[in-house]
Amino acid sequence: MSALTSSRPSPARRPSYAAVLRVPHARRTFLAALAARLAYGTVSLSVLLSVTRATGSYAVTGLVMALFGGSAVVLLPVRATLVDRYGPRRALPPMAAVYSAVLCLLAALTWRPGAPPTALAVTAALSGCVAPPLGPTMRAVWGRLVDDPALLQRAYSLDGVAEELLFVSGPALVGLLLRFGPPPAGLLLSAVLMLAGTCVFVMSPAVRGATSPKRAAGGPPGRFPAAPVVAAAGLGLALSGAELLVMAFAEQRSYGTEVVAWVLAALSVGSAVGGLLNGAVEWRLSAAERLAWLTVALGSALALAGAAPGVWTLALAMTATGVFVAPTLTTAYLLADEMAGESARTRAGAWVNAAVNAGSSGGSVAAGLALGHLPVGLCFALAGATALASAAAVAAVTRPRP
Repeated sequence: MSALTSSRPSPARRPSYAAVLRVPHARRTFLAALAARLAYGTVSLSVLLSVTRATGSYAVTGLVMALFGGSAVVLLPVRATLVDRYGPRRALPPMAAVYSAVLCLLAALTWRPGAPPTALAVTAALSGCVAPPLGPTMRAVWGRLVDDPALLQRAYSLDGVAEELLFVSGPALVGLLLRFGPPPAGLLLSAVLMLAGTCVFVMSPAVRGATSPKRAAGGPPGRFPAAPVVAAAGLGLALSGAELLVMAFAEQRSYGTEVVAWVLAALSVGSAVGGLLNGAVEWRLSAAERLAWLTVALGSALALAGAAPGVWTLALAMTATGVFVAPTLTTAYLLADEMAGESARTRAGAWVNAAVNAGSSGGSVAAGLALGHLPVGLCFALAGATALASAAAVAAVTRPRP
């Protein structure tokens, strides 16, 4: 056993979130990872605004955003495999350096109007191809730093809630930056956050001591995390159309569009609260059983949201839906980590991450098509049914064989 492992404290039966950050080197490692991951909270809006400003074309912007997000999702398991094979200290810095350099190139291309659409599309696709898998890597580090299952549940819950807050605060940070500079400045900020945060992250003793490729190579290969991937894809499909559904709900009842932001904020607040509560509960059910029931609860709450008589009732229903979002994702990551071999922890988490993003892309399209032909309440019900179907699939996959 390494010195790093033997230095871990023995947590109490129901450890606190503070106990997670008291694990040796955890605070420094986690904060560095969050700084780098904040780049993902600032970059999407920055790309959107920069390309729109430079080309004046929503069609070009849509294409660039699709290539930017699509290449990142499709190749995420491949990049995670490189981290598992070579270790974060060797794999992440080159990815972060190239990613940051490409963002700087995109900033230069969009600094003035008239940027060639082809150059923008190629640059955006390249940046997605090399985006470092920081979330899956940090969760793999948690899995190796923390032995106690209750403490690991707290660590994953804390990680999930923090990530949710990053994607809320990132656009706000870009909005503040726009008061002092053009949209491409947000791309430069994202590049700095990514490169600096990744360098500090890989220099942490926790990363060096907990993710040695030689140590990982001797472990069992593990299993493909089918149940977590199915649950994550179902969650992405169900929630991705929430913005469109809420907007349609508000328009149908003649509310102003400003209420949409408040209802979606209620979803995020519910997710943060649910994530913290999930980490505090001493669960008796296994991760596989919890994942199925949490997905059922999420789907049921979302389906019932469409029956809300008014926008404030809808906000309460979306808050209730959000309570199950972070716990579902956290449990999916925990189960994926349990199923993964020692040499594939980052890749297992990356599959879950990719499934959420892929589901989100498909769900937005499906919600847009459904709203053109069906009542809003029925569209909410169909979105909830998607999550329920994924819960049934999870239960079928994880059912013990006779």
